[in-house]
Amino acid sequence: MKQRIISGVTAGLAFVFLLWAGGWYYSGFLAVLALVGFWEFVRLNGQSWLRADVLIGFAAVGILALPEIPFDWDMPSFKVMAWLLMFVLLTGTVFSKNRIQLEHVSILFLGVIYVGIGFHYMAVTREMTHGIFWSVLTFFCIWASDAGAYFVGKAIGRTKLWPAISPNKTIEGAIGGLVIAMITAGIFAYVEPDRLSYGDAALIGLAAAVAGQLGDLVQSAYKRFRGVKDSGNLLPGHGGVLDRTDSWLIVFPLVHLLGLLPQ
Repeated sequence: MKQRIISGVTAGLAFVFLLWAGGWYYSGFLAVLALVGFWEFVRLNGQSWLRADVLIGFAAVGILALPEIPFDWDMPSFKVMAWLLMFVLLTGTVFSKNRIQLEHVSILFLGVIYVGIGFHYMAVTREMTHGIFWSVLTFFCIWASDAGAYFVGKAIGRTKLWPAISPNKTIEGAIGGLVIAMITAGIFAYVEPDRLSYGDAALIGLAAAVAGQLGDLVQSAYKRFRGVKDSGNLLPGHGGVLDRTDSWLIVFPLVHLLGLLPQ
């Protein structure tokens, strides 16, 4: 527990500093996290990172995770990136004479989209006008939902939410997390009423709670299917990057796609 607290506090302080610094300090850090997360994803699926298709996946994640490309290069659209990646991975099965199998490249494609786009929207949120406010709001709603679900579940949780995937989660805890996330977003609206209305705050809190808990369940289901407890061991006592960011990877793209943050 001592090791878990020390590593968690140290990582948290470093993350807050980089978020405050913004720019390439933050986006570069997120890109590194994305590459580590993709490496965990590759390892979870028993694939060697030395294969050509896996290396292409790493390159795609690195590009997707950034809010913009350096050296004044134009960032390709997601549609272009997705199609090019699909085309390159599929042709890899041909040139390798099926040593690289369709199942391999399908999993890699999924991993690139899941990890790369998730971290991309975290970086994009920080690059927005008042990006610190919108980033902190989204993170706080996610963390409030996690904490609320845990403590409410411990206190009054009786009905299992999805025992086959995550036996400790309860419906009461999930509802408690949702309510606390919405209250947290409402506090941000109270502090900055000119920037955030109560209606928008409620929607952001709702989206963060529902999507965040689903993101956690997705990662739990995947790890259970692969027979592992954690995606990695980057932080002692906390698991890997994907363990810590499973909710982030779903929530940040969703609040943008739903138009809940300023465009």
